[in-house]
Amino acid sequence: MKKQTYEDAIKRIEEIVSALEDGSKPLEETLKLFEEGSKLVTFCNSALDKAEQKLIELSDLEQEAEQQDAT
Repeated sequence: MKKQTYEDAIKRIEEIVSALEDGSKPLEETLKLFEEGSKLVTFCNSALDKAEQKLIELSDLEQEAEQQDAT
């Protein structure tokens, strides 16, 4: 099974939103789609949090390097 990517998750969320907006799905399928979408949103939020943390770490390392070069 292929590892889920942020981009794939966003694409699937868009598909789910379109299906839910259509309003033609039976209630049980609507609930399953909503649940899947909720899990994908959680996955995406986690991926964004990790990316943000990585950027902060890289920025901190860059600032430390600049400070060492200045001394």
